[in-house]
Amino acid sequence: MGSEGPSAVTIHLTGFKKFHGVSENPTETIVGKLTEYMNKKGLPKGLILGSCNILETAGQGALARLYQILQSALSRKDSESSNSGRIIWIHFGVNSGASRFAIEHQAVNEATFRCPDEMGWKPQKVPIIPTDGEISKTRETSLPVEEITKALVKKGYEVMTSDDAGRFVCNYVYYHSLCFAEKNGIKSLFVHVPLFLTIDEETQMQFAASLLEVLASLN
Repeated sequence: MGSEGPSAVTIHLTGFKKFHGVSENPTETIVGKLTEYMNKKGLPKGLILGSCNILETAGQGALARLYQILQSALSRKDSESSNSGRIIWIHFGVNSGASRFAIEHQAVNEATFRCPDEMGWKPQKVPIIPTDGEISKTRETSLPVEEITKALVKKGYEVMTSDDAGRFVCNYVYYHSLCFAEKNGIKSLFVHVPLFLTIDEETQMQFAASLLEVLASLN
């Protein structure tokens, strides 16, 4: 048949609820509204928008829910007649001090929470996955972060590539997701967004839609 462009891609999304210092998390709004937003806008060719879930801003206490969500995407894929398409997880988190979007290249095997998470856990220099080794261990996304960032900049957004997702819940979830993705032959990406006070909701919704378009166009 030859090359017919990129195969279909199913993209699943997560955002976070409120947490200490952030009473309204923009990612809860973005992920909560994105399905309706994309249906009005029109999905890019070859893109299937999968599940959209909002996570508790918690580490260890929310792990069971995270893995349930990650696993459900695989179960859905296996139950469909055509299961040759790609699966990408996008995890959105907020960086309240940021002035632009950040595409996170990697996560670190370290949980050092600056404040307790929403379930009261405050680890210090704890390995996220102990069997992975030291807290200096990193896991990188297999997606082309630089290419994605450049494509979004070209569309007019203030975007940077980042090698540091912090050591709080965002990094915690990303590390687990990258580990899960590697074991199951799928892909994972974490994206930090600013507060709506810094970049308004409509622009952030447009950014999320543009990110989906870029990911759908990857070979």
